[in-house]
Amino acid sequence: MLILASASPRRHELLLAAGIGHVVRPAHVPEVRRNGERPEDFVQRLAKEKAESLPLSPGDTILGADTIVCLEGEVLGKPADAADAIRMLKGLAGRDHRVLTGICLRRGDRTVVDFAETRVWFDALTENEIQEYVHSGEPMDKAGAYAIQGRASRFTTRIDGCYHNVVGLPVSLVYHYLKTV
Repeated sequence: MLILASASPRRHELLLAAGIGHVVRPAHVPEVRRNGERPEDFVQRLAKEKAESLPLSPGDTILGADTIVCLEGEVLGKPADAADAIRMLKGLAGRDHRVLTGICLRRGDRTVVDFAETRVWFDALTENEIQEYVHSGEPMDKAGAYAIQGRASRFTTRIDGCYHNVVGLPVSLVYHYLKTV
């Protein structure tokens, strides 16, 4: 049985849409970046800590994952409040950024850790567009303060890489490793 060590409804929905059976058992791991930690290392460490935080039974596979948005070296996690969401969206407007998702799969004595990267471009945004979007509530539990699969789709002009990674889980990468662990 695949166990998703995440409370993310988006990850759950992506696995369901791909026909990958699983159960959800959220992991509770502090998402704090270490001083000097590279974004790629950060998401992989968090994914591994989430996967390792749950007990592993014989025959089960645990999947941990974590997603961040990177804008010129700054890591944008989930906004603390509306003002933080506005700050993030102003930074993303009219520019490109990277979305990184770390994954960890544990089965038996095997552990696989990897990450996916997708580059995303946003159109220029007016103050009114940003305010309206933040007021919708959609950005509040999303890395980088946006949901590409939701209202933010109208701001996204281009992506280079896995779309599902931006939503929260690089499904094809997970599936590849499910076949090998």
